[in-house]
Amino acid sequence: LAQPGYRCTPIALGSNTDPYQPIERDWGITRGIIEVLHAHDHPLTIVTKSWRVERDIDLLADMARKDLVQVFVSITSLDHELARRLEPRASAPRRRVECVRTLSKAGIPVGVMFAPVIPFLNDDALEDVLAAAADAGAVHSGYVIVRLPLEIRDLFMQWLEQHAPLKAERIMNAIRDLRGGKDYDARFFSRQRGSGVFAEIIRSRFELACRRHGLNRSRRPLRTDLFHPPLKDQRQLALF
Repeated sequence: LAQPGYRCTPIALGSNTDPYQPIERDWGITRGIIEVLHAHDHPLTIVTKSWRVERDIDLLADMARKDLVQVFVSITSLDHELARRLEPRASAPRRRVECVRTLSKAGIPVGVMFAPVIPFLNDDALEDVLAAAADAGAVHSGYVIVRLPLEIRDLFMQWLEQHAPLKAERIMNAIRDLRGGKDYDARFFSRQRGSGVFAEIIRSRFELACRRHGLNRSRRPLRTDLFHPPLKDQRQLALF
């Protein structure tokens, strides 16, 4: 942040892996990152499946008052048993809904991510998840079709054989239909939304549910003009 040529744009926490892993309780790495960004009025977004984000409400609420933060809670189903098998170390679905409520009451712009959408496994929960999140105070929403790059494909297929053997072939065939006959399509927009008939059905259902529950009506952009860089060498005091 202190580099002379640095250009301030929102930093995303949680786009690659959850920033609130259980070990965060002891290590506090995410908390430390937020503290740095908070100190310099730097905007950020957070995506998480964990209620542990509530720990940092003191920082996030202050940043929200300056339009510097948005938080998305990822909820893939309201079925506790399915969520336990699909996301074994993540917070329970209803606890995540309550997390949306807690963040919203603190004045933090909060959304819900229905991700991943897995055909014939959890796609039927789309409308219920968006409804519950909107009732809890969510104002934004998004979704991502399941992606199976590299070794993730084999892990996912093993999971299907163990937890949904009667649906495994049907699910994989539907995923291939979404990916032009392949297990994975790396193209940027396609890898998020998929293509084909099923992709269009999911998009239509998502948009209809958003309209019904008042989601995504507007989104205030995060501010970048408040950013002030740290001193390059914090060990030496500034003269002025």
